[in-house]
Amino acid sequence: MQIRLLLLILSCALIGACVAADDGPLDVAIIGNEEAAFTDGLMLDPAAQHVRAATSVGLVVRDEAGLVAPGLANRWIVTDDGRSYVFRLRDGDWPDGRPLTAESVRRQLESRLKALEGTTLGLDLSPIDEVRTMAERVIEFRLSVPMPYLLELLAQPELAITPTDEKSIPMQLVRINERESLDLASPARRGLPMVENWQDWVRRVELRVLPAREAVDEFNNGDVDLVLGGSAVDFSMAEVGALSRATVRLDPAIGLFGLHVRRGEGVLAAASTREALSLAIDRQALVGALNIGGWVASNRVVPVGLMGEEDPRQERWQDLSIEERRAVASQRIAAASGGAAPTLAVWLPQDASGILIFEELQRQLTQIGVTLTQAEDRASADLVWRDRIARFRGARWFLNQFNCSLGQGLCSTATDARMNEYLATGDQTAREEILLGAVSEFESEHVFIPFGAPIRWSLVRSNVTGFEPNSWAFHPLPGLAEIPK
Repeated sequence: MQIRLLLLILSCALIGACVAADDGPLDVAIIGNEEAAFTDGLMLDPAAQHVRAATSVGLVVRDEAGLVAPGLANRWIVTDDGRSYVFRLRDGDWPDGRPLTAESVRRQLESRLKALEGTTLGLDLSPIDEVRTMAERVIEFRLSVPMPYLLELLAQPELAITPTDEKSIPMQLVRINERESLDLASPARRGLPMVENWQDWVRRVELRVLPAREAVDEFNNGDVDLVLGGSAVDFSMAEVGALSRATVRLDPAIGLFGLHVRRGEGVLAAASTREALSLAIDRQALVGALNIGGWVASNRVVPVGLMGEEDPRQERWQDLSIEERRAVASQRIAAASGGAAPTLAVWLPQDASGILIFEELQRQLTQIGVTLTQAEDRASADLVWRDRIARFRGARWFLNQFNCSLGQGLCSTATDARMNEYLATGDQTAREEILLGAVSEFESEHVFIPFGAPIRWSLVRSNVTGFEPNSWAFHPLPGLAEIPK
C-alpha cells in the first residue's frame, strides 16, 4: 500500500493530475501582444478578442463550445423571409444602474457598425440595412438579403458593448501585483437569477499576454495552467513528453491558411503561373515537419462541402501525382520567365515552426525552378502569409477577405462584381447560384494559395475545466472562471 501511495504522489507531481479544480485562481496565458490586448481597438487580434469578450457583452455571445448563447438578449426570432431578426433584451440594468434599453444598445451598435466600415468584418455585416428599436427592450435588425450567419457575427467581440462606467461585465478587470486579474461579476449584474453563495463556485482568472516562447515556458514551469492562442508558426514550441504536465489540444478550426499573392508581377502576373506554384506544393509534407496528427490538407480556398450538398467542387488535381504536377508547373514557370530562375520573396512569421515551414516551402519550389527568399516585411513581399479564423461558416466570409476595396494584395474585380450582384438579388435560388459562381471565379484566379485548415492549439493542464475545442478557436474566460458543481 505504501508503494502504491508513493507512486500516486509521484504521478501527481509529474502530470499535475491531482490538483483540485477550485484550488486558487486560474492562471492563463494568451499568446499575443500585451499592449494590443488591453487597448480598445477596432479589429482585434485573438488575445484582444478574449479580453473584450470578458469585459463587454454583445446581444449574443459564444459559449465554451463555440455556439451562440444569450448575452444582452435572452431570446430572439427570425422572420420567415430571413430578412428580420428581432431581439428581446434581458431584464435588469447596466452595471452603473442606468436602464438597459433597446435605444441605449442600438446607439452603441450603430456606432460599432459605422466604425467597422472598410474592414473585412464591415463587409461581412454590410447586408444590415437598419437597426431600430421596436419597444423599450426590443431591437430589430433589418437586412437587404437573408443572413443565416447574423447571430455568429453579432457574437464577435468587436460588436460587444462596453459599459460606460468601470464596472465591466461579465468580468471585472483589475490589476493586482502588476498582473491583470479578472473577477466574474455577480449573477445579478450578468442578468442571471441570484444564486446563494455564488462566490464559492467561481475563481479569479489571472491573465498574462505573452510571446509564444514565454507562454510555453511559463506553462512548463508550472506558472500558468492554460495557454491559448497557439498557431502553426509556433506549434513546435508545444512539444510534450508522455510524463509532461502539458496536454496539447487542437481546435477543429476553419478559415484561411496559406499564401496571398501581393503583387501580380513577373511570374505572378498570370493565373496559370500562380496556379503553377499551387500545383508544386505538397501540402502534407509542408506541414509534416510540425508532426501534427489529423491535419487535412486542401487546395481549395473555400473548404469543400462548406456550400452544402449542392457544392460540386472537389479537391483539384486528384488525378495527378505530385511529380506530374511539378512537371506541369516547371514548364509554365520556365515559359513565363524565359528560362531564367525567378526569385520570389515571401513574408511569414519567423517563429520556430514558421522557419520550418519556410525551409520546406523553399525546398519544394526549388524543384520547379523558383528561388524563395524571406522578405523583411509585408510591404516588400511577393507572397504574404495569411492565417485567419473564419467568423462564420459561409463562403461569403472567405471571399470578403480578398475584396479589392481592402487594398491588401492581388484581388478579383470579377468576384467582387458577382458578390455585389449577390447582395442585390432577392431570389434565394439565384443567390446560391451567384455565390457558387463567385467562388469558382475567385479560385480560378489563384490569388491565394491555400494549404488547408488553420492550425490552432492550446496547452491545457488537467485541473482546467470549462475548456472545449471548437471551430472558432475561441475559449471564453468567463466560462473558465466557473467551477463545476
